[in-house]
Amino acid sequence: MSETTPEIDVEEHAAVTFPAMFPAGTSLVVIALTSAPVLAVRAGVGSAPDWGLVLVLAPVSALGGLLGATLADRIDTNRLSVAFAFAVLVLGVAVYTAARALPALV
Repeated sequence: MSETTPEIDVEEHAAVTFPAMFPAGTSLVVIALTSAPVLAVRAGVGSAPDWGLVLVLAPVSALGGLLGATLADRIDTNRLSVAFAFAVLVLGVAVYTAARALPALV
């Protein structure tokens, strides 16, 4: 009697079949939901944002979004996924290194 491993039909798993815009939209909803309470608390404290910084970051962020969308249309999705995974890995190593070094700096 031999045991066989059941085959998994990838198409049955909804997370695999979603286009990339669904996770991105979900991420934006989560960001909005977590930012709203922080904004409410900050507004109640009476502290004002650094408007000079806001005036610099807002247009640069918008420009970055437009450039990113343009590049995403022109670059292969697999290459973008690999580049994103590499960027996350590098940032993870940077955060880990900074966290390990922080006690020595304080």
